Amino acid sequence: MNRILFSLATTIALATPAMADQALANSKNCMACHTVDKKVLGPAFKDVARKYAGQKDASAQLVIKVMKGGSGVWGTTRMPANTQVNEAEARKLVDWILSLK
Repeated sequence: MNRILFSLATTIALATPAMADQALANSKNCMACHTVDKKVLGPAFKDVARKYAGQKDASAQLVIKVMKGGSGVWGTTRMPANTQVNEAEARKLVDWILSLK
């Protein structure tokens, strides 16, 4: 019984951060224009992670883009400012996006 509980607790602990961050993306309406692995209006989050992999200032740049919007990096479609996202939420979203493989 203890092994089952430990296994379940470990599974939940490992899965919760990714699920929580996707839940945040859903709640902040990010998923209206993005998905994890397919381009919609905006790029797939996995494509963003690949594009910014290894760039030391990527997180700071993307936090600003999430909050203030931007254009020109992924084509002509403009990403609007997300005034409903505060800086802590933007950091959490960006950390999650950059962790995707």
